Amino acid sequence: MLCILVPMARQKDPAVRTLLVERAAHMLRVREPITLRSLVAGTGVSTMAVYTHFGNMDGMWMAVRQEGFTRLARRFAEVPVTTDPVADLTALVAAYLGNALEHPDLYRVMFDANFDLEDLKAADATLEHMVQAALRAQDAGRFHAGTTPLDLATQSWAVGHGVVSLVANGPLPRETLAHCPVLLEALFTRTGDEPGRCADSVARGWDPALAG
Repeated sequence: MLCILVPMARQKDPAVRTLLVERAAHMLRVREPITLRSLVAGTGVSTMAVYTHFGNMDGMWMAVRQEGFTRLARRFAEVPVTTDPVADLTALVAAYLGNALEHPDLYRVMFDANFDLEDLKAADATLEHMVQAALRAQDAGRFHAGTTPLDLATQSWAVGHGVVSLVANGPLPRETLAHCPVLLEALFTRTGDEPGRCADSVARGWDPALAG
């Protein structure tokens, strides 16, 4: 009887995938040359693991960038929805900062347009958390109707991104994050919120633990 041996498909190991994603992100940040061999050097896995988990190097780069948004989405999902949408929007900005500081290597790659994303809709969905908080605040009369929730969410994201970029991968100390509440108050009051009420909401939503 003639026996034909069919090679078994290699099993994917989530731990190996995470290891390679995080190592690639770190190598990018410290500007180490990245090849298949340098990527797996010292990890205990073979170069075949890249093909098993990502298909090829392009697939790996897509996964590296996507992972940053995946972890951000997970962080946002942990932020509770309360009866104070302005506090909630502030808490989401704080969570954004915390995610960037916890995963500085992945954070840097998230916005590198040299690499595609595995799931663009999933990445866009992270902003939707802020859009919904801004919409609820607008419905509650906290913000002018002339400012769209998307605009306000984008501006809030930009405040957090601008500050944390200077801390996570930049020259400024963590104490710089303390400027964020003041910047958010300025943004929210310019958009129509009453100053005293805004200050109370921002103070309520700004959790230093969320911000790292």
